[in-house]
Amino acid sequence: MKSYVSLFLAVVSLTAFAQIKTPSPSPSGSVSTTVGLTDVKIDYSRPRAKGRKIFGEGANFLVSYGSIWRTGANNGTFISFSDDVTVEGNKIAAGKYLIYTWPGASEWTVSLYKDLDLGGNITKYDASKEAAKFKVKPEKLAEKIETLTFNIGDISDDSKTAKVQLMWENTSVKFTIGVDFDSKVMESIAKATGSGGGAYYQAASYYFDNGKDLKQALDWATIASLTNKDAFWVWLLKAKIQKALGDKKGAMESSMTSKAAAEKASNAEYVKMNEELQKTLK
Repeated sequence: MKSYVSLFLAVVSLTAFAQIKTPSPSPSGSVSTTVGLTDVKIDYSRPRAKGRKIFGEGANFLVSYGSIWRTGANNGTFISFSDDVTVEGNKIAAGKYLIYTWPGASEWTVSLYKDLDLGGNITKYDASKEAAKFKVKPEKLAEKIETLTFNIGDISDDSKTAKVQLMWENTSVKFTIGVDFDSKVMESIAKATGSGGGAYYQAASYYFDNGKDLKQALDWATIASLTNKDAFWVWLLKAKIQKALGDKKGAMESSMTSKAAAEKASNAEYVKMNEELQKTLK
């Protein structure tokens, strides 16, 4: 009798603790990137269309125009920023936020929400807890997107802006993130310019690329060039700075040094860049 009892208890115990893992109907997704010096990350659940009509007017659509949407499945979608940013011009403090939306045919309303515990419980949405609320224009996609997809892209050449994109069914919605890294870089330059040629080159390059004090940039490029005469990339930067300052003779001399060093290193790309620069100095 005891053996049967023991077997029964063992079966009950296994039943209580055994778990069967199956694929989620809305699998979790994550996308992240660095914009400037700011880490941006999106964590969300990814529902599938499954033949349903997603965005539209009326009850026949999964997400009815004008109604609040948790912007995903399960607990909704979270976006985080490692530094203070702007989102569509709104100042947003570093941290993590929920994304809620109100889809529309010609306009979407997007909210970044501070109370992370709300999750998918949109019936208790409280406007006083909004970090920002703004409107954006949707776009039509030529190709159908079966699974809700977020992307962080369109990073600008100066690394100061990027776009967050939501895509599902035939709809795309984007909003712009702006970052400010200049104060961090300037602080880093102030600390690093005494540490050697590499730091001086980086400092000079940042000043030149961002239209700052070119005379200071030239001083740093000169120091960097003196530490390594074969550093063709440093000499080319120095030549560009000299040209910007109106010193064509000095720019030609620096460029010739850069070209000779690039030829010695068999770097055809820098040889060509110097040849192109020299044409503008004659």
